[in-house]
Amino acid sequence: MLFRSIFDEKLAQYTYLIGCQRTGEAIIIDPPRHVDHIIKEAKKEGMTITAAAETHIHADFVSGARQLAVKHGAKLYLSDEGDENWKYQYIDGINAELVKDGMKFKIGNIEFKVMHTPGHTPESVSFVLTDIGGGASKPMGIFTGDFVFVGDIGRPDLLEKAAGIQGTADGGAKQMFQSVQRFKQLPDYMMVWPAHGAGSACGKSLGAVPTSTVGYEKQFNWAMEINNEEEFVTELLKDQPEAPVYFAEMKRVNKAGPAIVEAGEPAWAGSADEVIEWAKENKHVLLDTRPAEEFEKGFVKGAINIPFGKMLANWAGWLIGYDEKIVIIVEKADAEEALIALRSIHLDDVVKLAAPHTMASAATETYETVKVAQFEQLKESAQVIDVRNDSEWKQSHMKGADHKMLGLLRKTGEELDKTKPVLIHCQSGVRSAIAASVMKHLGFEDVTHLKGGFSAWSRENESEIIYS
Repeated sequence: MLFRSIFDEKLAQYTYLIGCQRTGEAIIIDPPRHVDHIIKEAKKEGMTITAAAETHIHADFVSGARQLAVKHGAKLYLSDEGDENWKYQYIDGINAELVKDGMKFKIGNIEFKVMHTPGHTPESVSFVLTDIGGGASKPMGIFTGDFVFVGDIGRPDLLEKAAGIQGTADGGAKQMFQSVQRFKQLPDYMMVWPAHGAGSACGKSLGAVPTSTVGYEKQFNWAMEINNEEEFVTELLKDQPEAPVYFAEMKRVNKAGPAIVEAGEPAWAGSADEVIEWAKENKHVLLDTRPAEEFEKGFVKGAINIPFGKMLANWAGWLIGYDEKIVIIVEKADAEEALIALRSIHLDDVVKLAAPHTMASAATETYETVKVAQFEQLKESAQVIDVRNDSEWKQSHMKGADHKMLGLLRKTGEELDKTKPVLIHCQSGVRSAIAASVMKHLGFEDVTHLKGGFSAWSRENESEIIYS
């Protein structure tokens, strides 16, 4: 049996390539939208991707299942659990098998048994793998999707917080309790292969270790230790992080069927004037992916800065609307990867690319970055904005600061006074640099960003900290 775990650090997501070496057939579990690198890996091992399976309708990234079916002829194995609100709507005309609890299917000589594990979502399933071709009569492990992570379990509140489906959080938590009890009946030796690791918003305390075992999780996963349903529900729903606003779009897209990605990329702008004229139209946004240290020294009026790297998809999902057309200011060497990152959360409407040097003549806007001492001098006459998450704010914050979480800042920032200077900080200075660009985008002229963030400030101003 061939086993490959592929991790996307931008999404904190695990995809699995499983192949039968006797027959040359392979399946992808929870495929991402961009699958070329996985297909290449399979071919290198003499395998052909013949199937794909999903543990649930994902809310945090665009699934590649439909892409695999349409472009590569893969057979899909999709959940048929949950009520009519949780059914895949794009299966007409493609090779798809809807599966329910207890059903089995095989890829070559590898058997997968479906286990309904609702809680994160009503239709969630897990896949129990047995390597029959290798002579096994008992299962090796379980692909748990967003059900059981290393050290945590999936959150049941996303449907309510992100998708706006009221009343589902409590019911999902109760379903999760029952699913956990069933998980605890599995043999201790079985491997656990989750869909996410540390950094994902699908849980509140995911571990960074990529795999675990059922026995280990029984002993050390907090959710396995609580045997009272009411206590379990309370603990599961407590202190869950903010639900990214783009999750609602992901759930809708993955249910209805993502658009098929075709080869090619948008045209490159020939001049700054071309981009600026284009950007004057409504529902157009400039996304500048340069490092913050470069961006702050000179940028095009109205641009939002999300540096190229592993957080590009996440913050773009928070800050760019699905009704907006995008031009990306990006180095040519990074363009393909930047497009993949945006498309991974269905930000498909990128209509133009622009190299930073092309935009240099129009990069006349700036903001200032200061250290703690200067920040303190400016505080009395300015609006102090803390853009950290709710949990960070509640733990401790600056006296006199106003809390505006970064992901919502394009909306909530409009509430502030544009005639007063703005001082922005986060925990370390990374998010507040993005926030500074957002405030400039909103039309604030006097914007200053704190180097080192709250961490640096608190070391010198302990008496001014407010503890909740």
